[in-house]
Amino acid sequence: MTGPVTWTELQALLDGVADYESFLPVDDLLEATAAIAGAHPDRAAWERIGTSRLDEPIYELTVAGGPRHALVFAGVHPNEPIGSLTCLQLARSLTADPELTARLGYTWHIIPCIDPDGMRLNESWFGGSMTRVEYGRGFYRPAPDEQVEWTFPFKYKDVYFDRVMPETVALMRVIDDTKPVFMCSLHNGELGGVYYYLSHEAPELYGTLSAIPEHFGLPLDVGEPEAPYIKQLAPAIYGAIRMEDAYEYSVSLGIDPKATMESGDSSASYARKYGTFMLVSELPYWIHPDASDESPSDQRYGDVVAERGRRIGELADLLEEMLSRTGPDLTIDSPFLRATRQFAPLLGRMAEQDAKRAGLAESDRPATVAEAFSTADLVHGFRLRYGGMLIRALRAEVDAGLGTPRTRAGLRRLEAQYDAWCEQAMAVTPADTVPIRSLVGVQYGAIVAAADYAARHREAG
Repeated sequence: MTGPVTWTELQALLDGVADYESFLPVDDLLEATAAIAGAHPDRAAWERIGTSRLDEPIYELTVAGGPRHALVFAGVHPNEPIGSLTCLQLARSLTADPELTARLGYTWHIIPCIDPDGMRLNESWFGGSMTRVEYGRGFYRPAPDEQVEWTFPFKYKDVYFDRVMPETVALMRVIDDTKPVFMCSLHNGELGGVYYYLSHEAPELYGTLSAIPEHFGLPLDVGEPEAPYIKQLAPAIYGAIRMEDAYEYSVSLGIDPKATMESGDSSASYARKYGTFMLVSELPYWIHPDASDESPSDQRYGDVVAERGRRIGELADLLEEMLSRTGPDLTIDSPFLRATRQFAPLLGRMAEQDAKRAGLAESDRPATVAEAFSTADLVHGFRLRYGGMLIRALRAEVDAGLGTPRTRAGLRRLEAQYDAWCEQAMAVTPADTVPIRSLVGVQYGAIVAAADYAARHREAG
């Protein structure tokens, strides 16, 4: 077969996606991916590309198929395991269907877990019931300057970052060695709908990216974007996040950008020098109909943003107070504590930004239902995320026999508050859990469609 991959052909690929009952722990994931190389030694190779900070090997599966190179990687945020299963699905499809591999014309480089250290800290909820409470209590997300996706080198005006982690160095080497025509960083959100980021405008691709979630019965997320300075290309499709834009937006609000930028640049920015077409796909664990409702709500947008800022500010104040009270007694430099110490002040600065945004002229308009929903739900999500991590930090001290009276008192207080937050989150935003197969299917379909587009676009260029 020649020519673009048609929607009919793509649907057939989507219908062939395997079913998954749970997310795979790191060891099982790596074993399953390595087995693909073992079963196809003539076409696939399993190679070490780096080492984690805790001295764990990081591996890449290479599937031969053409002169161009495609790079797909997962686990850049270790609380986002959907992409690891998508890597497994992609690897199985490419090795089982040499015709598809040849047609796309890439040699594929697939990294199923770029941050094994961090992903192991989320494994407690991988095989569970996937409620928001279970997820929050077992949640771990690294401090901003310990995230693989956001620790690429960055220099802009008076901001400079070069604290590149070993995991990021491994990814940089693969990008430099392959100069990929197509690259995909696999992410997921929590509650809402499906949305994407693209490094380049690609109107020809927008319809397909929107149709793939619909094929699985999933909504697009047309609520509040992750940041107000992100360019929207189409509903639920955005231009890649640029740290330069983040800097300039802070300046426009009268906020010191150096105070809001704790980390570096992204993989998309690093690969820009090679003209790489980049796809980021964001999938939810849970869906809610309000996330895709673009009708006007009865709330003013500025009021919605102001209320979110107020409530996030309260969360930041509580986390800072808890750190101040217990900090002198904490002896374990756990990842949970390092993350909380960075996220707490970042939440405070986010609250400050929301307060300023609420008063802007463009905020004087009705909020859509989706905007009001996603803005309010972010507060619930942040409470469960960051409150859960601080509980894990304090619990580590107590379980190690190092809990002082102040540490134990702080833990009891925070656990009581956390229970209340859990009840509020479950009562205000009851949501449906998405089947894992559907999540993997959307990411897999988006990869095939975007890779096909990127190959044809590069040839045309």
